[in-house]
Amino acid sequence: MMKKVIAFLIVSFMFFIYVPTMVQADETSIQDEVFYRILVDRYNNLNVERDKQIDLDNPKAYHGGDLEGITDRLDTFEELGYTSIILSPIMANAPDGYHGYWIEDFYNVEQQFGDMESLQKLIDEAHEREIKVVLELVTKYVAKSHPIVTNPSKADWIDRDAQVNTAWGENVVALNQENEAVQDYLVDVAKYWKEETDVDGFQLHAADQASPSFLKLLSNEIKQSDENFYLLADVLEGKSDVTTLQENQHIDAVENHNAQQAMRDVFSKPGVSPENIFEATMQDSVVDMLFMDDQSMERFTQTLAENGRNPLTAWKLALTFLYSMPDVPVIYQGSHLPMYGSTLDEVQRMVEFNSGDKELTEFFNRISSLRQEFPALRRGNYEMVGTDGAMSVFKRTYDGQTMYIAINNDVKTRSVTISDVEEGKELRGYLSDQTFRANGNGEYRVGLDREMVEIFSVEEDTGLNWWFIGFIIGIFLLFIVGIVVLSRKQKKNEG
Repeated sequence: MMKKVIAFLIVSFMFFIYVPTMVQADETSIQDEVFYRILVDRYNNLNVERDKQIDLDNPKAYHGGDLEGITDRLDTFEELGYTSIILSPIMANAPDGYHGYWIEDFYNVEQQFGDMESLQKLIDEAHEREIKVVLELVTKYVAKSHPIVTNPSKADWIDRDAQVNTAWGENVVALNQENEAVQDYLVDVAKYWKEETDVDGFQLHAADQASPSFLKLLSNEIKQSDENFYLLADVLEGKSDVTTLQENQHIDAVENHNAQQAMRDVFSKPGVSPENIFEATMQDSVVDMLFMDDQSMERFTQTLAENGRNPLTAWKLALTFLYSMPDVPVIYQGSHLPMYGSTLDEVQRMVEFNSGDKELTEFFNRISSLRQEFPALRRGNYEMVGTDGAMSVFKRTYDGQTMYIAINNDVKTRSVTISDVEEGKELRGYLSDQTFRANGNGEYRVGLDREMVEIFSVEEDTGLNWWFIGFIIGIFLLFIVGIVVLSRKQKKNEG
């Protein structure tokens, strides 16, 4: 009997203190997404019957990741707040083409990864969880063993002068995208995957190396059939001029390597102000894809370790920036664990699901939830409010909602004064539950301890919530009375 009373009181308590925040449903746009980038072969091996090419001792061979393995982890993606996944190229490759860039057949799934059925199952189950699936589409390169390369009648399909300076470039040749026949062929490839599956978008591999006229043709063809189909521009060379990509009205987002370098420079060591990133993320009016690392560079966590910085602390700082800026965050597989790696072999090793930092995983979940709960963290205006040492405060406004993002990357406590909040308001924090109210001058002095972050919403200043305090006291009094009554009843029965 006593257990039932206690359970009732607890349920009653939770019912009254939990008030879910209702968010007005808006039409989804690219800025509402959080992308998770997956190197298919190095993610999760579920179907061992496909392991004919596997050689775990050879970092240049297949290691067994497959489409079924990704499907098996969809619940984790949902938990971490990823709204879209980007799959590395899945088309049939030459032997040892684990990365997907040695394409031999544009119209079939690489058998090591699965088949069309397993791809469609992945897409269907992702959609059940409201997760989109984007395929990386290679249009610039083919394997040297592709039938096109050895066909004399298609000699003009190949750009013999192109240089491919990448880790996988030794086994590919470049296509001549100025050739109309090549353009028609590649457009047909894109339409095939779009029409044969329910995929939600393409990441255009090496878009900075592509012919602008071809990209204009391809993107126009795709958007004409479905304006909501995502087109993301992958940038192969970080120093490339991406102006033509930014000017292409059909491309939804472009990788920003300048911002990526700026973020790593700031968050990889304490004492560097986040305002240094502001300029790198506000140079254009297009949506940028923001990322800390990917499959081709040293992992961010590794850089932190080499600098003697706490990975949990630094990732919290970086994620708060990534998830609150007016662009699109892209997370590379294994980052939430977090995984380490310097060399390409280490960066691309299989995801270590049995390792991990529970607190960091929980922060991924929490910051994702905040981003989804408050539209102002995804859309609208973005401005710098102020800086004190290596602490910066940013402001986001959208549809009547105002948010402040405070990031202290300094080695000591810092504070920034906010003076543009209307009278009668308070700044309510959601990461460490801090609340700031106006001083006598109507200003809000926001202070944070070293290497801390906070996201604030502007709310009505209610002062002390006496109703809530009274309710809590009432609950505990009721709890005590219930125990006393039950104790007396129990003694009476025993007597």
